[in-house]
Amino acid sequence: MTAVITLPSSLNDLTFEQVLEQLAPHPPEEKVILDARHCTWASPYGLTALLTLAQTRQEKPTFLTPEDTDKSSYWVRAGFFKYAEELYDLQGNVPRARSSGESDVLLEVTPVNRSQDVHDVVERIQKQAEVILTNKLHLEPRAMMGFSMALSESCQNIVEHAGRGGWVMVQAYHYRKRLGRWAAEIAVCDAGIGFRKSLENGQRRPVTDRWSDGAALELAVVNGVSRYSDPGRGQGIKGIRGYIGRRGGKLAVRSGTARIAIVPAWDDDVPRRDNLPNFPGAQLQITIPENVGKTA
Repeated sequence: MTAVITLPSSLNDLTFEQVLEQLAPHPPEEKVILDARHCTWASPYGLTALLTLAQTRQEKPTFLTPEDTDKSSYWVRAGFFKYAEELYDLQGNVPRARSSGESDVLLEVTPVNRSQDVHDVVERIQKQAEVILTNKLHLEPRAMMGFSMALSESCQNIVEHAGRGGWVMVQAYHYRKRLGRWAAEIAVCDAGIGFRKSLENGQRRPVTDRWSDGAALELAVVNGVSRYSDPGRGQGIKGIRGYIGRRGGKLAVRSGTARIAIVPAWDDDVPRRDNLPNFPGAQLQITIPENVGKTA
């Protein structure tokens, strides 16, 4: 019997947990159908996590596309279907992709598979993000360098730790309810080995019986411990945390069965969650608010 997994109407890093909860009872070899017919909105995290989910299944899942053509047109512009058609059996209406040129608010879904991809992605975002960073977020040149660093380090984590390719997407929004200003959201997702296995491979696991995905995330994200013992190596997450802290931003990292969030004053997320449905690899979301006077 094929399991039907229903996507919530609004798909982001928090509501994606509803998808994983439905998926949890079904082993990777079991056929599943993802029903997105009534999904009206998806964040960069939602779209990249959907592609990552497909990579975790042994049999290609079926994907029922959104019924609202206006909504699915955005998914096309975001580049989701370009890669979903390789990972899913798509059923439903997929609007034809139209060449709209470079966007001033969007870096579409981009695969990251090799170190050169990281360079290419950063180069693209540097070219496309100038308008976002200056006109939308009002970031000064020094902060623009920090933005590129955060993106580069996030993508480099895929290359160094994932063991397989992953996905990155960037979108600028106007956060009316929480912030009352613009913010850029970076989502980086992969289905690789995850933080716990990465630290174990680097023999960086502490001597404790309370070792878990949550403990590994806390060690890496909160304490800045890398799988590398050499000073100065593997400090990507630490650098990202420092940058988003200076900008009043947010960092959320999920891996395995746990999630850690560096929560700013404007958000009400939970700092740590354990015993979540297992999801291979690592999934990062970085939110950088519009500058209102802070320096980089």
